[in-house]
Amino acid sequence: MAPADPAHDGRSAYLVDGSVYVFRAWHAMPDRFADPAGQPTNAVYGFARFLCELIETTRAGHLAVAFDESLTTSFRNDIYPDYKANREPAPEELKRQFAWCKDLVRAMGLSVFADRDYEADDLIATLAGRCRARRQRVWVVTGDKDLAQLVEEGDWWWDFSRRRQLDRQGVLEHFGVRPDQIADFLALTGDAVDNIPGVPGVGPKTASALLAHFGDLDAIYQRLDEIAWLKMRGAKTLAAKLRKHEAAARLARRLTGLHGEVPLPEHAADLARSTGDGDALDALLDRLGFGRPLRERLHRVRELSPHRPPDGDGPLRPPGA
Repeated sequence: MAPADPAHDGRSAYLVDGSVYVFRAWHAMPDRFADPAGQPTNAVYGFARFLCELIETTRAGHLAVAFDESLTTSFRNDIYPDYKANREPAPEELKRQFAWCKDLVRAMGLSVFADRDYEADDLIATLAGRCRARRQRVWVVTGDKDLAQLVEEGDWWWDFSRRRQLDRQGVLEHFGVRPDQIADFLALTGDAVDNIPGVPGVGPKTASALLAHFGDLDAIYQRLDEIAWLKMRGAKTLAAKLRKHEAAARLARRLTGLHGEVPLPEHAADLARSTGDGDALDALLDRLGFGRPLRERLHRVRELSPHRPPDGDGPLRPPGA
């Protein structure tokens, strides 16, 4: 698969899973980074560097960053109270840095989205639909496999830190299922990261084989009697396992699918990057105690002109061209 060239595609919209990159910075950056009051700033420092590199690489004209607002208040917690119950609450020093990261994104002229009822994944799913309606190619910037289910023809899932880009075929090759099967795959295998139980005894290979044969979760349960005749390990007893745990699989499927119709504020209509607010950026950087090199880089990036789409309504530039 030829890699796409994001820096030469003016019609792209970049939808960033901000929480992923804040957490990565929190764990990767040393805790010696602190503001004048001694409060940690390592996560926001690392996130700022990520944001600079992303914009420098893409020269994006349309870019939005979505954040998770809470681990315990999304609609999935109403469906399944133990959803993400295995995760420790974020410490106050990290919550503080999440707020600073949002302020940074706004000062850089980018759109910020967060909601207590919907997760960042749902916000990105909704934004992706709106971008496609405007005939924009969608780049989902994340390291989260859940968001691979959003990849349609012409879109890309991009783990920016690991330099991994996956189109529809790439998702199939990397995860073993098509993008539209990701939610069913996770419903069968479960997702330990989000504390979602699956069907006991059904691992990734079995789930991939079932979906390759049947297509989706509904078809599997409509045709359970066929499973015993499949050439796969444990086929003789697999139908009984699936039947016994059908309720759990159905519940899990309600959790793993993304909500693509979140009511969004007015600024969701246009994700165009602006030059932001230089004074607000300086005030934030003063508060954080960041030095001259990163400060100058952030201002330089803030003022970068985005790539513009070609004139006319011709086809999008093909990946790797």
